[in-house]
Amino acid sequence: MMHLPDLPEIEAAAQVVYRQFQATPQYRWARLSDRLGTDCWVKHENHTPVGAFKIRGGLTYFDQLAQTGALPREVISATRGNHGQSIGWAARAHGAACTIVVPHGNSVEKNAAMRALGVTLIEHGDDFQAAREHAQQLAAERGAHMVPSFHPALISGVSTYWWEFFKAVPQLDVVYVPIGLGSGVCAAIAAKLALNHPARIVGVVSTLATTYADSLAAGHVVEAQVSTRLADGMAVRVADADALAVLQQHLDHLVQVSDADVAQAMRDLFTDTHNVAEGAGAASFAAAMQERALLKGQVVGTTLCGGNVDASVFAQVIS
Repeated sequence: MMHLPDLPEIEAAAQVVYRQFQATPQYRWARLSDRLGTDCWVKHENHTPVGAFKIRGGLTYFDQLAQTGALPREVISATRGNHGQSIGWAARAHGAACTIVVPHGNSVEKNAAMRALGVTLIEHGDDFQAAREHAQQLAAERGAHMVPSFHPALISGVSTYWWEFFKAVPQLDVVYVPIGLGSGVCAAIAAKLALNHPARIVGVVSTLATTYADSLAAGHVVEAQVSTRLADGMAVRVADADALAVLQQHLDHLVQVSDADVAQAMRDLFTDTHNVAEGAGAASFAAAMQERALLKGQVVGTTLCGGNVDASVFAQVIS
């Protein structure tokens, strides 16, 4: 079993994160609670400097490289957008060149945000897995450092937002966590265990990106084709084996949400809070709404884990 960060490690990671920005807020939104039929809290990771939770992991990953004297000249990674912004931000802060590979058809505005951070952007392949494999090949050819999308040092940083959430709302009964490659959900589990918090952890995947649902059912990694057009942060074709092992042991259950569910949640979040959510950022609330009949009387935690959606896409969803 992969090592998950314990409480001292999460607290140390928080100090690294807080050099760049302070804890993000969490609110009990009255209209969302009315809609869900019970107390609904939202953790606003859309309020980080890159508009998503991933920046926390990039900061702790690079801090670990610096602490061990292993800062590279150049880093390479792959992304659908938010991980790339995280690595771009951290690489710039540490003076490292950064190349990010994205699939063709990636978010125009996420691509622009990465370039604004000094990232050299390469488009390759039709999905995240193809981009990831190309990034690994480039790193090997160039002798650059390949930054993975799932790694214990990333989880340490990401766990700080769940640590904040569980401390701020100790009465949480259940939290819904979108699953891409797995750093977010493993971080939620780590924070729950570190704080000995009783909340149940429910994973959320897209009905159009089911590698984790299929893998949990089979007991081993199962590749699944990806066709979601809206929840790009969850558009993963191949589950990570280490993440899968953590989920098999600690996940309460899994909920699948469609693109239509996600679009409705994006509309609900904007209507009720006037916050913009990208597809994966709305998936948590979409899953809670799917299970609202089971949640009466419980305190529910959701995460608006990213707000980086192209304006044209958001306008189409809202209209």
